[in-house]
Amino acid sequence: MSDPALSLDGLKRVFVQGGNRIEVLRGASLRLTPGELVALVGPSGAGKSTLLHIAGLLERADAGEVSIGPLACGSMSDSERTALRRRHLGFVYQFHHLLPEFSAIENVMLPQMIAGRTRADAKTRARELLASLGLAERESYRPARLSGGEQQRVAFARALANGPSVLLADEPTGNLDPATAEVVFKSMVRIAKAAGLAALVATHNPDLARRMDRTLTLRDGIVVAD
Repeated sequence: MSDPALSLDGLKRVFVQGGNRIEVLRGASLRLTPGELVALVGPSGAGKSTLLHIAGLLERADAGEVSIGPLACGSMSDSERTALRRRHLGFVYQFHHLLPEFSAIENVMLPQMIAGRTRADAKTRARELLASLGLAERESYRPARLSGGEQQRVAFARALANGPSVLLADEPTGNLDPATAEVVFKSMVRIAKAAGLAALVATHNPDLARRMDRTLTLRDGIVVAD
C-alpha cells in the first residue's frame, strides 16, 4: 500500500461563541493515498469546511496533527506552512473565486509565478491545463464571459497549476446545475486520476459521493467510514 499523501490524526477544534463552547472536531482522523478520490459527507454545520481548512493548512487545530506525505505540519511556522501549501496542496471551492480583472489563462498563471515559475513556463503550463479541460478557446476570456461550469473548470486548472499532491475541494459542484456539475465532476476525476492526486471532496451530492473511491462521514466531530 502507498504511503499516505495526507494524514489527519486526532484533530480537535473548538469555537467559542457568546460564551458557549462549540466542539466542531473531536478527534477526527483520516488517511488519503495517492490517486484516491474520497468523498466527505455530513450535514450542514458538521464541520466539513473546518476540517478541509485545517487539512489545507489554512487554519490550525487546537490538538492533533496534519501530515502532508511524511511531513508533520503542526510545529511548522506560518511561512513554512505557506511554502508547503503552495507546493503540495490545491484548493477548489463552491464559488470559483477567480480574479475578475484577469483572463482565464492569467488566473492559472498567477499561482505559478508566485511560486517562482517564469511567465513563459507558467503560460505553457496554464495553456496545457486549460486545453485538457476543454477550455483552449476560452483562455483569453475574463470570468464574466465564462459560464458557471467554465469558471469552475478554470478554478480547477488553477488548483492543479503547481502540481499538488493533494486536492481539497469544498462542494465544487454545489453551485452548478446537474448537467454542468456532471461535466465538472468527470473532468476532476479524469485529471486527478491521471496526475495521481489524492483528493478529499466535501459534497452534499450522494450520487457524486457514490462514484468516488470511498466515502467518509463527518459525524459528531469524528470521521466515520461508510
